[in-house]
Amino acid sequence: MLTGLTKSRLRYWARTGFFMPSFIEENARLPFSRFYSFRDIVALRTLELLRVQNGVPLQNLRKVAENLSYLKDENWTKTILYVANRRVIDIDPETGNPRESVSGQFVVPIELKAVIKAADLEIEQMRQRSRSDLGHIAKAPGICHSAPVVAGTRVPVGAILRLHDDGFSAQQIIAEYPDLALEDIDAALKYGAEQAA
Repeated sequence: MLTGLTKSRLRYWARTGFFMPSFIEENARLPFSRFYSFRDIVALRTLELLRVQNGVPLQNLRKVAENLSYLKDENWTKTILYVANRRVIDIDPETGNPRESVSGQFVVPIELKAVIKAADLEIEQMRQRSRSDLGHIAKAPGICHSAPVVAGTRVPVGAILRLHDDGFSAQQIIAEYPDLALEDIDAALKYGAEQAA
């Protein structure tokens, strides 16, 4: 998952009001009734980093979550969080790194810019179609009401067939759906012909 959290933890945090998604359907029993914005994903990844890697207790995370929710968009990439068990932090003059001033222990900065970049990269990788999907038709629960789609996309076969019936060439269909390849158009037309027979 992009957030680094399990579905059960996300549900628990939403149910307890600890962290609510930005978009919630009234009927929570519907599939896909909760949608997390990109900002939500970054905040959740940050909270998980603090919880797992730094052992920040849940009561402290609540305050962090509250503070993150008030950040203005332009401040997200400029924000660095320091964990030092409620102790004073200073900057080491030799290295420029933050450290706990009494023990001299260095603290680990968590730059939201890095979390954002990692989430962006992972989303981009998820968008990339596998070469094995080219020229294949698939059905998946929750995607286009389980209608046949071009594998690795959300493009319904029916949409391709309608454009083809309206006189669109394969190149024109690809112009409408840039994620498609010629193999996908051929597979959709073949699928349509098989269903019509």
